[in-house]
Formats: sequence, C-alpha cells, structure tokens
Amino acid sequence: MEEPFIQVGILLSQPRIDFSLSTPYRLNGNEIGPGEYSVAFSEGKILFGKELFDEMVLEPCHVHTDSFVLKGVIIGVNFHWERKEDQRFLGGLKFIVEGNGVTAVNRVSLEDYLTSVISSEMSATSSESLLKAHAVISRSWLLAQIRKNKNDGNMCAKNTSQVCTDHEIIRWYDREDHAHFDVCADDHCQRYQGITRQSTELVTKAVEETRGRVLVYEGAICDTRFYKCCGGATETFENVWEPVVHPYLQGKADRDDNVVLPDLTNEEEAQKWIRSSPPAFCNTQDVNVLKQVLNDYDRETADFYRWKVVYSQSELAAIIHERSGIDYGEIVELIPIQRGTSGRIVRLKIRGTKHEMIIGKELEIRRTLSRSHLYSSAFVVDAEDIDENGIPGRFVFTGAGWGHGVGLCQIGAAMMAEKGYDYRQILAHYYPGSEIEITY
Repeated sequence: MEEPFIQVGILLSQPRIDFSLSTPYRLNGNEIGPGEYSVAFSEGKILFGKELFDEMVLEPCHVHTDSFVLKGVIIGVNFHWERKEDQRFLGGLKFIVEGNGVTAVNRVSLEDYLTSVISSEMSATSSESLLKAHAVISRSWLLAQIRKNKNDGNMCAKNTSQVCTDHEIIRWYDREDHAHFDVCADDHCQRYQGITRQSTELVTKAVEETRGRVLVYEGAICDTRFYKCCGGATETFENVWEPVVHPYLQGKADRDDNVVLPDLTNEEEAQKWIRSSPPAFCNTQDVNVLKQVLNDYDRETADFYRWKVVYSQSELAAIIHERSGIDYGEIVELIPIQRGTSGRIVRLKIRGTKHEMIIGKELEIRRTLSRSHLYSSAFVVDAEDIDENGIPGRFVFTGAGWGHGVGLCQIGAAMMAEKGYDYRQILAHYYPGSEIEITY
C-alpha cells in the first residue's frame, strides 16, 4: 500500500467562497496564477469568473509545497468557541456543489494531513510520546473510516443512525453525512486547520517516525476515537455510536494501578463518582500539561475533570424547545434511564408539564440541553427552588469530563507522557489488546 491521498471537506455548502492561491495552480490544464479569487453558487453550478462549472479542480504543481488560503473558515461548529478564521492548506483544491451551495474540498497526502491534525488537535509543543501516540490514532481512525465507507458503499443498505418512536428519540452522530469527501475539517471528524497552526520539528519527527503505523485488532484497523477528557473513566463504543462491539473500546479506569472501576451504570454509584474527584491521569490542573492538549480557544473552558452548569427554569425550557423542536412546557424532571461504563447518560427522560420523551445517545443529550454542547453526558442534576406545584425554579448540572469518552483521553495521555510513559504504552492503555502494524 502506498501513502494515500485523501479528500477533506473544509467549507461546506456556502453561497460564496473567497480564496487566494499562494503559488500557481492548474485548472483544466491552464495555469491560474497566485492571487485573490472567489467562487459562488449560481444556477445550480459553480460560478468562477464568467464561467459555470459542475465541478472545479485546481491542481497543484507540487503537492507537498503548493498552498492556498480559504477565507472565513468556520471552526468549532456549534460549539461554544465557534468562530471564523482564514486558513492555509497544502495540496489540491476542489469545489463541488452540495445542496444550494459550494463546498471546498482539500486533496492532500495523508502524512501532510496528519502533520496538520496533530498541530490542530493540540499544541505543536506537546511531548514526543503524546505526539507519536496521536499520529498513530489519527492515521488509524482516518483509514478505518475510509475502509468503513467503502464497505458501506458496497452494502444494499446502511445501518440506521436513529431510532424514533412516539416515546423515544435515539440518535448517534458519525461521519456518514460526508458522501462527497472522506472527512470534514472540524471536531465532527478530526480538527484539520491546514498549515495555519504553527507546527514544529517535533511534530514532523513524530509523524515521520510513525509513518504508516496504525493500530489493528484481529487484523482490522482500529476505530481509534479520542476526545479531551474522560473524567476518570472511559466509555464503551456502542453506548455512544452504532451497536457494534469493539473489544479495544470498552470502559475502564483512567489509571495505571489496576483499580477496579465502580459500576457506573448503577445510578447510585454514578452519582457518587460524578460528585467526587477520584484520582486519574486526566485529573490534573498542571498548566504545562494542559497547554500541550489545549489550543487557545480550548482554554476558554476553565474546568474539564469536573464542571457545573446552572439553568433557570425558563432558560432550560427554552433551550430544550429550541434544540429539540418539542414543547415540553415547564421542565419537571430530568431522569437518567441508562448510563454507560463511564457514568455518561445513554438514555435520558425529559419530563415536562406538556410532554415527556426519552432521548439519547450521548451527543443528542448534550445538544438538547445546551445552546452549544454540554461538556459531556456524565452529569447529575439537582432541582432547586421547587414551587407548590412541584416545578423547579432552577437546575444545577454537575458533570465529569469533556467529550464522548471513547478511546484516548487527550489530557490523560498528556499526563501519561509527562510521567514517562512512551507512546506504545499510552496506546496500550487506551486501546487494550490492539497492536501496532505498518501499512505503508
């Protein structure tokens, strides 16, 4: 297998996209010089200058050095740090029509892509062990998704990503939405911000020294998920996404002392766990370690391991109505129906004065209860200021961790590296039973 080229969706379904070429590119064999340009959606096609295209491909002369800039790229889509910035990318640039807009797609070599992902997902000044571990899992996850997509494309029908009845809405969100490229550039897949983020020689070294290396389990490339902070316990894959068992993605304590994790599927145990602060790799306030994992906009979040969010009755009812499209009336109670191995809620009953419904899985819960996303679904709720009709005046959420909790905990892995674990030991901790294999 040779190093593959991949296609990354950067700006999705926009009415207009402004961009600049830093070096000459080719369009249908004709050279397009460096400069400022734009494309727009017009008559169901792509308008460039005075010409209309069904698809427009700008090919670089030198794939590893030629670059372009996309203006106003949205990062942190639907998260609390959402913003726009101009970003520079290596490789080719393709514009396609999606819906009623134009989508910009970057064709880039896998290893160039990884160098950017490592610098986008965390600080480029992180420790070597952490960078190498992340290079292996980012490469593995991408190749696993591409192979999964090919297999799904050969099937008569894909697995459904939602189960809806009159009483229950269960949804999980993965990358199946991306039919015209391999992955997107945001947290929905992996953060990829081109060469906008300053990289370092150490990042380049980490990618080069793990070149082609992936994690495998029983001959198949592992679906190596990751996130910011597990909150002390990792989650089981099928509690978050499709009902497929991955033995290397099961819940465990984020520790190295063989402590048995409490049964956090039990409500009483989960309540005690989330309201306490048990020892774990990711239970740290070490600023130097956190800087390795968290870019500037990530550090706008003050607490990761344990956090609190307070809503008034009117605020929570409005958010749930706005995010779900369902008018529950006043919110009477939020009841965990099912918890996963990390204490994350998999199914939650929302009981209101007008309606009640069970929702899941974890991201659907996080999206429904916040105008962006709750940090995780590992939370407990205290109803306060309850009136004579049993209606709470406010709700206090106490939660654990940041993210879905499946696979590698970035803050925990950074602390493991700080304690002297090498990248192979970090991978063995978060993906037990997996092995490293060279694919190219």
